[in-house]
Amino acid sequence: MKKLFFVAICAASFTACQNNSKTTETTNNEVAVANQSNSSENSAIADPDAPKVQVEKAVYEFGEIKQGEKVSYTFKFKNVGKTPLIITNASATCGCTQPEYPKEPIKPGDDGTINVTFNSAGKEGLQDKVVTITSNANPAFEQLHLVGNVKK
Repeated sequence: MKKLFFVAICAASFTACQNNSKTTETTNNEVAVANQSNSSENSAIADPDAPKVQVEKAVYEFGEIKQGEKVSYTFKFKNVGKTPLIITNASATCGCTQPEYPKEPIKPGDDGTINVTFNSAGKEGLQDKVVTITSNANPAFEQLHLVGNVKK
């Protein structure tokens, strides 16, 4: 009976050791996959051929306006990268600000514009309307700002 008990304990220990090594192996594989994922993200950041955007003026200060007036500004930019710039979306912080962006790719060396209109109806005080551009630029397209004061 003692021999049977001893064999059972040895078998259980042996099985536990194998499961532990499989867990360690799985964990090591997961870490390796995570590292590969991170390195591919980092390589995307360092891609020398990625489109790069140079914005002429990222903040437009419209000064002081009366409530209900509209302000429009055209932000100018240039693709200084080596591949075409593709803008997929332009979104504003609220519905009072409407951006219009080019739908076609901007070739390397070409200029582009983003027209932004701010409707101050129902707004009062200092305003900073932010437009976020989603594109394939690397580094990312910087945010555009319309800043000013709305008086009643």
